[in-house]
Amino acid sequence: MNLNDKKIPYSILELASVSSGKTPADTFKNSLDLAQKAEGFGYKRFWLAEHHNMKSIASSATAVLIGYIAGGTNNLRVGSGGIMLPNHSPLIVAEQFGTLGNLYPGRIDLGLGRAPGTDQVTAHAIRSDRMQAVYKFPEEISQIQKYFSANNEAEKVRATVAEGVEVPIYILGSSTDSAHLAAKMGLPYVFASHFAPSQLLEALSIYYNKFEPSAVLKEPYTIAGVNVIAADTDEEAETISTSLIKMMFGVMTGNIDYLQKPVKMTEELRELSENPAFVRMLKYSFVGSKQTVKEKTTAFLKETGVNEIIVASHIYSHEDRVKSYRIFSEIMSGE
Repeated sequence: MNLNDKKIPYSILELASVSSGKTPADTFKNSLDLAQKAEGFGYKRFWLAEHHNMKSIASSATAVLIGYIAGGTNNLRVGSGGIMLPNHSPLIVAEQFGTLGNLYPGRIDLGLGRAPGTDQVTAHAIRSDRMQAVYKFPEEISQIQKYFSANNEAEKVRATVAEGVEVPIYILGSSTDSAHLAAKMGLPYVFASHFAPSQLLEALSIYYNKFEPSAVLKEPYTIAGVNVIAADTDEEAETISTSLIKMMFGVMTGNIDYLQKPVKMTEELRELSENPAFVRMLKYSFVGSKQTVKEKTTAFLKETGVNEIIVASHIYSHEDRVKSYRIFSEIMSGE
């Protein structure tokens, strides 16, 4: 597959990573600056994740950040990648995103997942009955759809700001469970292959084979996540990637810290990056020059056949991160 033969939409998944020496306020300003530049680079969406009790990630009040980013951009679609629905009341989610949909018509997406986005102790603090909500995930999605319906005025409980408002719903997942659900509900499917790649191909196969057309989607639509660190040379990108390696080591050992400044690749870091657990988790991490990243991206799109690609990046320097996203946009647009 040649990227120039078929224009694949490309988007950004923003975790609002907090770099060492920076504050959440700095991070939010950089997120907005990235979104504004991404609009010029041709990115389709700018989605914000939901994480809690992680000092290195500032995207905890997802809906608030979506409003901030949408308010500072013009045409970019802005949404959640995703709202972890068992943490929330479906009514409140409908009210929040109905409000956003009114403020920024035709630009808001609602991606819904069922993971906690945090550790179990924090998840319990967020919502003590969340495990019951996990099992009710399909029903709660249907409830949100009902709140957004223009025909909900006769119900006793309404999200009036959401009724008739166009906010597309996407099912997020990192396992095959979500593939069955997205296919059955006839909704677009987004897979978190940027950190959980092992079941990607199986999940996509299930979704494509079992997809049932719905009122909102006639044919399957898939988005898959990758990590990208692009720079002028492979060596420069490798150096920048040491921040990601350190961060992932912290996640895997339960010692989460701020995103650290990159260093020259050491033998110790290289050994760490070649650890089987690292290799499995970061299978779809494309690190290198423009040509290297292009080759890896082309192979990924050929292997998966996804309709759209969404990119995450953990890069210490804001300037390096913007540059990486610019290089990737040139790859995807055939420049």
